Amino acid sequence: MDGAAQFTLDADEAGGSRLSLEGSLLVSTVGPLDHDLSQISDQLSAIDLSGVEEIDTIGAWVACRLAARHDAEIVGASDRAKRLLDAVQDAGNEAEIRPPRVPVWERVPEAMGELVFDMRAGIIGVVGFLGRVLIGFGQLIANPGRFPMKAMVRQMELVGVSALPIIGLMSFLIGIVIAQQGAVQLSQFGAETLTVNLVGRITLRELGVLMTAIMVAGRSGSAFAAQIGTMKLTEEVDAMRTIGISPIEVLVIPRILAATFMMVLLGFYASIVAIVGGAVVGQFALGIPFFTFLERIQEVVPTYDLWVGLIKAPVFGLIVGLAGCYHGMRVQGNSEQVGLRTTMAVVSAIFAVIVLDAFFAVFFTEIGWG
Repeated sequence: MDGAAQFTLDADEAGGSRLSLEGSLLVSTVGPLDHDLSQISDQLSAIDLSGVEEIDTIGAWVACRLAARHDAEIVGASDRAKRLLDAVQDAGNEAEIRPPRVPVWERVPEAMGELVFDMRAGIIGVVGFLGRVLIGFGQLIANPGRFPMKAMVRQMELVGVSALPIIGLMSFLIGIVIAQQGAVQLSQFGAETLTVNLVGRITLRELGVLMTAIMVAGRSGSAFAAQIGTMKLTEEVDAMRTIGISPIEVLVIPRILAATFMMVLLGFYASIVAIVGGAVVGQFALGIPFFTFLERIQEVVPTYDLWVGLIKAPVFGLIVGLAGCYHGMRVQGNSEQVGLRTTMAVVSAIFAVIVLDAFFAVFFTEIGWG
């Protein structure tokens, strides 16, 4: 190709090599030449640019880098080439592309310190958010006419009514699994009839409410975070503040109340459906008639088991609602934050629910409701 960059190597009087560049040293032509120049192993004493027809910044940079690597002198440059060479000769950087890796005995404590500091900031943020929610509740109590009833009813529909099919199916299958697996284990001791006790107590006390809380966290808690986070990014939340509407009162409180109230109903509903699933297994696998199974549940399950589930349900719903709304209100910067905060809302809500469930298990056992 005419004008393409090329080079020749000639021996000089000093015993070194003289490199002569010819053609066009442009960004469009210097690529193959740069690769060939990097393969030169001879020590260069001079780089001759007298045969260069055209040159740009990239060509000047290639020549300067080659001269620096071989400690060679650039000769024969035109006035334009000299100006470009003067401009780029100090542009080189010998710094490491990657910084040196800190030793593990320094890196691990530093990372732990950053986590502790971030945890401190997170605790301050949660406490501040709780304070704003309590202030919002107080303002709504003082001014009942401002209570967003329609928004809360809409959220109750989304959190509760729309979740009935999936929670019902999940609970029914859990009841089947508990009854089937429990019967297999109890049959080793000839106590298949105690499957009724197992299904009734474990669903009313633990799994009915716990699995419902996990489902609500994944379904509604994530929706709270994504909806409010998107409104933060589109500056709808700021617009509400501008026109005198409190986002806490309009966006956060209806969602928290809806999750709290509907968790009670959903938890009870899930427990009943799980018991029905266990009764189906009793009918077809254990020889226990369906209605006999249900009547037996009333005899073997103490009333306080039902109260344990009903007490835990609103607390779990409150945790899920707070986690979803808190992380939604913390979104800022870009759309990536919406996904990040949505994930954090679900994970933190499920973690808090499981921790509280363990606390409730110990607490109710200590008061004689075990």
